[in-house]
Amino acid sequence: MIRIYENPPEEQWPRLCQRPQQDTSSIEPAVEDIMNKVRCEGDKALLRYTRQLDGAQLSSLMTAEKEFASAAATLSDALKTAIGQARENIENFHRAAMNNDVEVEVLPGVVCRQKKTPIGKVGLYIPGGSAPLFSTVLMLAVPARLAGCEQIIICTPPRKDGTVHPAILYAAQLCGTKTVFKLGGAQAIAALTFGTESVPAVDKLFGPGNAYVTLAKQMAARYGVAIDMPAGPSEVLVIADDSANPRFTAADLLAQAEHGLDSQAVLLSNSKSLIERVWIEIQSLVGELPRRAIIEKSLQNSRFIVFDDLQRAMEFSNAYAPEHLILQTDNALFLADKVRNAASVFVGAYSPEAAGDYASGPNHTLPTYGFARNHSGLSVDSFRKTIFFQQLSRTGLQALAPAVQTMAEAEQLQAHALSVTVRMETMEGEL
Repeated sequence: MIRIYENPPEEQWPRLCQRPQQDTSSIEPAVEDIMNKVRCEGDKALLRYTRQLDGAQLSSLMTAEKEFASAAATLSDALKTAIGQARENIENFHRAAMNNDVEVEVLPGVVCRQKKTPIGKVGLYIPGGSAPLFSTVLMLAVPARLAGCEQIIICTPPRKDGTVHPAILYAAQLCGTKTVFKLGGAQAIAALTFGTESVPAVDKLFGPGNAYVTLAKQMAARYGVAIDMPAGPSEVLVIADDSANPRFTAADLLAQAEHGLDSQAVLLSNSKSLIERVWIEIQSLVGELPRRAIIEKSLQNSRFIVFDDLQRAMEFSNAYAPEHLILQTDNALFLADKVRNAASVFVGAYSPEAAGDYASGPNHTLPTYGFARNHSGLSVDSFRKTIFFQQLSRTGLQALAPAVQTMAEAEQLQAHALSVTVRMETMEGEL
């Protein structure tokens, strides 16, 4: 039977908010060795690691043009239609959410503006293997294309026969990206970090992955390559009351638990009876699922907590800062206004997390492990940088000069003050 926590005091919240611990110290030497070997040996190391770790014997790392055509022919019309609908929704949302350039005259004669410019080269890592995440191709390539990135490079592990999963290739082609390398794991991140004979070095890395990929991305940052966000195991927090359908809630928790052994599912309610009914539904549904062993292990990380009122539950949720937050309550919209820390919120009984994972529009690349306190989900702006411009007229400088000179002198930066003074003296001399 599950353990249910009832009205835990706030001093216990930090412990209840803990995620499964990630200790990467045991793999750090191996990842560092892969990074160094790829840096020194280039394609030779990549082909060797692909043979050793993925079991694929390749003569070329690049996906050939003919493979895209055969991939499209392999997929069912239903799947191609679904991918197309998802791509359209993702593009519509991200296009509407794009922040535009800004120009403002802060003082007469002092015009400031900001301009969004695309990051030149971006690397998108797409997990393959038993669960090829072709949905992540859409979530990364669509905003990268909208941002106007000059080069969009995809790396994804090959299957043992040396091919890439056809749905990954179809999604990439649909997003206008055909630069796909058959590379997985830390070696893919190393190739994108340093560049090799075949693989270009990039300016920023995106995409989820296992512990080796995550650690390699952290190492890449040491070499001046930006990464999308801190990453950890996926997670969901559900707030539900007696109005919730326990079968819906159970299915949402199971959907999260099947991600991996270290995923976490949390259920908060003002009804102990609802939690017990949800658990009964979990036991009923889990036997039907092929990833049952993973789910049962993952559920050991779950939390079931009863609070006297939903406001208190929301306060706990904001302390937890979930990657995914599902609100299945009578007052879901009211609670949604109280959200302060969450990456992506699903409001109401008919808003399952799976909709956001695939096709509703907002991005599914989200901060985990509590980083929703200070990080946002991926957007077009993740693929752009902002450049600031200032243009001052004579009148503008005259208006601003006293403040600049006073502040510079207070910081004892006399040359800063001088750069203004010489201009003011010149203008006075001309008069």
